[in-house]
Amino acid sequence: MICIHKGVLLPARSALRCTSSVSLTCSTLANSLRGYGGPSAQVSLVATPASAEGSPAPAGRAQAAAHLAPACLCPGPAFTFCSGVGEAGGSDARVSRLGCGPPGSVSKKMISLSVKWPLGTMPLLLSSLLILLTVSTPSWCQNSDTSSPKASNVSPFPWDKIRLPEHISPVHYDLMIHANLTTLTFEGTTQIEITASQPTTTIILHSHHLQISKATLRKRIGERLTAEPLRVLEYPLHEQIALVAPEPLVVGLLYTVVIDYAGTLSEHLNGFYKSTYRTKEGELRVLASTHFEPTAARMAFPCFDEPSFKANFSVKIRREPRHLSISNMPLVKSVTIAEGLIEDHFDVTVKMSTYLVAFIISDFKSVSKMTKSGIKVSIYAVPDKIHQADYALDAAVTLLEFYEDYFSIPYPLPKQDLAAIPDFESGAMENWGLTTYRESVLLFDSEKSSASNKLGITLTVSHELAHQWFGNLVTMEWWNDLWLNEGFAKFMEFVSVTVTHPELKVEDYFFGKCFDVMEVDALNSSHPVSTAVENPAQIREMFDEVSYEKGACILNMLRDYLSADAFKSGIVQYLQKYSYKNTKNEDLWNSMASICPADDTQRMDGFCSRGAHSSSSSHWRQEGLDVKTMMNTWTLQKGFPLITITMRGRNVHMKQEHYRKGPDDASETGYLWHVPLTFITSKSDSVQRFLLKTKTDVLILPEEVEWIKFNVGMNGYYIVHYEDDGWNSLSGLLRGAPTTISSNDRASLINNAFQLVSNGKLSIEKALDLTLYLKHETEIMPVFQGLNELIPMYKLMEKRDMKEVENQFKAFLIRLLRDLIDNQTWTDEGSVSQRMLRSELLLLACMCKYQPCVQRAEAYFREWKEAGGNLSLPSDITLAVFAVGVQNPEGWDFLYSKYQSSLSSTEKNEIEFALSISQNEGKLQWLLDESFKGDKIKIQEFPHILRAVGRNPVGYPLAWQFLRENWDKLIQKFELGSSSLTNMVIGTTNQFSTRARLEEVKGFFSSLKENSSQLRCVQQTIETIEENIRWMDKNFDKIRVWLQSEKLALL
Repeated sequence: MICIHKGVLLPARSALRCTSSVSLTCSTLANSLRGYGGPSAQVSLVATPASAEGSPAPAGRAQAAAHLAPACLCPGPAFTFCSGVGEAGGSDARVSRLGCGPPGSVSKKMISLSVKWPLGTMPLLLSSLLILLTVSTPSWCQNSDTSSPKASNVSPFPWDKIRLPEHISPVHYDLMIHANLTTLTFEGTTQIEITASQPTTTIILHSHHLQISKATLRKRIGERLTAEPLRVLEYPLHEQIALVAPEPLVVGLLYTVVIDYAGTLSEHLNGFYKSTYRTKEGELRVLASTHFEPTAARMAFPCFDEPSFKANFSVKIRREPRHLSISNMPLVKSVTIAEGLIEDHFDVTVKMSTYLVAFIISDFKSVSKMTKSGIKVSIYAVPDKIHQADYALDAAVTLLEFYEDYFSIPYPLPKQDLAAIPDFESGAMENWGLTTYRESVLLFDSEKSSASNKLGITLTVSHELAHQWFGNLVTMEWWNDLWLNEGFAKFMEFVSVTVTHPELKVEDYFFGKCFDVMEVDALNSSHPVSTAVENPAQIREMFDEVSYEKGACILNMLRDYLSADAFKSGIVQYLQKYSYKNTKNEDLWNSMASICPADDTQRMDGFCSRGAHSSSSSHWRQEGLDVKTMMNTWTLQKGFPLITITMRGRNVHMKQEHYRKGPDDASETGYLWHVPLTFITSKSDSVQRFLLKTKTDVLILPEEVEWIKFNVGMNGYYIVHYEDDGWNSLSGLLRGAPTTISSNDRASLINNAFQLVSNGKLSIEKALDLTLYLKHETEIMPVFQGLNELIPMYKLMEKRDMKEVENQFKAFLIRLLRDLIDNQTWTDEGSVSQRMLRSELLLLACMCKYQPCVQRAEAYFREWKEAGGNLSLPSDITLAVFAVGVQNPEGWDFLYSKYQSSLSSTEKNEIEFALSISQNEGKLQWLLDESFKGDKIKIQEFPHILRAVGRNPVGYPLAWQFLRENWDKLIQKFELGSSSLTNMVIGTTNQFSTRARLEEVKGFFSSLKENSSQLRCVQQTIETIEENIRWMDKNFDKIRVWLQSEKLALL
């Protein structure tokens, strides 16, 4: 049996009913059709008006022209059709909606399916379709195995979609929460003022792991207040409840839903959860905190837990006198309810989404300062660590003042609290007015915190405060556009800290993030920045490098293209227009369309045009700049372009294609981007610009040049291949006069060269030759990028028992950087960049057993140990010292004992890392077991420990075995789709490079339930292992020969 659902052909096994709402992507429909036509069937989709049956308008890249016109035969508001960049040419398209007639009627529009079927399947298929087209009743979409959802009491549940209906809107929440930190339970009353836009007897909202005891509906008619009981139905699968009223709600009338409920403080690190810490004296203390993003507010109170259901919140918290409570807004008053019980009343919030609500019950201490505009900024932390709050407090005040000025919108709340939570899964959370953090990214120990800690704290605080505007004031409509929150906040780290803390030189690290995300975005398992998601696991998967780092990198590219001032004008306009509202991708581009780039620009019909002020702008003379069309190519397609440059005299031939790792014969996706190219040449260091919108184009230079370098400063999200002698010219430039181009340009050449090795455009020998110039490099960015390319090579060898070549490669690496290593002082002197470079180089040298480094580290460790661990080591050398000291059992035991007593998050993190790189299997197994229990080592640390052990040449089999044996427990502690789970899967497997390991990984994950086996991180790691195998097969022997070459004798 097959079925047409809202105009879409579906296999019967989909168990879909006409009445259910289904979001289908192009690939889903295409795959359904291929299921009938066999694996060789080619499918593409065309939407056509019924009156133009003979000439369908093209959509995507149609491959044939046989037409099928299924009418909209299922009842429902719409049928779906695929458009835009569909899987016929790549990534899943967003679903568009067209009108649908009443049940049994024929729609005025239809879908034309363009299909090539293997010959033998055609009669069966056509006869089936003829049957479909002649049946006129809606019942033929019904499946006998399908039934409406059942509530937990087996009654029918009146809603079958994951998304909530839109006809009930919350206006105001009154929350009363009473947590018992002894029994670890809580009870509450939620009062929600709602309105209905159509008559209904059911109110659908979210609730998860809450026991609801009573629900009432209140309404006021004149002076009379009535209250009616509501029947409660629960549907745990969708984390929803239905409140059924005795009679339909009246449109426009204000109702109040009152729900009494109880719950248990979560043992995991989301929802309303328990956290603990030990005092200096060893006393265990308990606190309760919240983390609701993305879908966990429903674990603390029944609510409409989707970002577009914004409302105001009044919060009341009941607590014991020994505790204090804080929430999004300032405390208005405290009322004694009974002996030993106080109720704190907080001011009403501004209009906001449920995931931004926050409250904490604890015995924290605080320090405060005021901004110039009178905002009270406070840091909250456990009493023994409040002295470590000063750096973050000063940074927060400075950054909040910067954002108020930059956005031209005052911060709308009277206070901003930053709280360091002892147990915290992610890095930080932007709850409006009460941002929460891991202790390690908020607290700065002036004696033990390193330069990278200072940078990390500043960037994290900057990120969360940027969210107070991007995300809180203006919120994405749904999680598919999460990047509007996270990409912007990540980008604003760079913009703000460059101005507020210039000494941190944040520009040295920002572009490294773009290189990192390209590694993921080059995989077929990547996804567009804006991607359709529905269930909580899919939503959690969106919190990844693509939403954060790629989002930030494409925004930086746009700013570089438009000019900083024009870009700023556009985002200020966007924030002002959509304050307290929700937005989609296109709303941002529409705001940008009303501003123009700098350099003699005028508005023309909503686009910008440039005058012919230089040869580089000639491409823009006749046509305007369409920001929306341009940026859609970056947000609605996955991946990024490879630009191939071929020089022919003064002519520069440019070609773009979708960059992908993998076999040279990988099929072309047909993706095209609008690429804002920039370049400099041997004759001119003035940045020239060219917008490449077609697959190929030609640029004519004023004169011939010796070399040309595209993607100036690495501001563009693309990589470049230089054909013929192009790479030789640039390698010569690096060897002879490297500072002719910027350190970012040098780093991007290193990155691009090795990316091109992966797809076969450049030989491994040429890429390795290019790195030889690093012997004379001193800047952090190119050195770090060189290490990022070279270290993974020997890490692959470590896991294939290739000891001889592995050791030769490590020796080459040390010889290459020996001068730089030997010049490092074992102090905390210098700029932040110099200090971070020192820390990285000394750790590398000691790990590669460079004896001058090892001997000095051993001496430091011995001295530190003899002083009982109380000697103050220079913070930038601590990691190298611990990495050497941990390698004997006594050193390992001593470090673990210091870990137990340390109050410094930095020191604890450094010790954790050192413990994880021990070469003692027994110690590593004990570390995995204990950190997973969460008693002696907090469970929040386990993902980092498992990943570090998974990178350890001795420990990786233990980590992989641990992941497999404890999978079911892992997905209870760390939810499906969470970044923690992603990091554990990838951290334990993605350095495998043998077919035996690949089969192990495939076999294990395919044996799991579908919701685990289909995780994106599983697809990513399988793809990465396949690429590792191919890469090693192709390049390992070449590396072995290259390591014997005479040129290395000169190092």
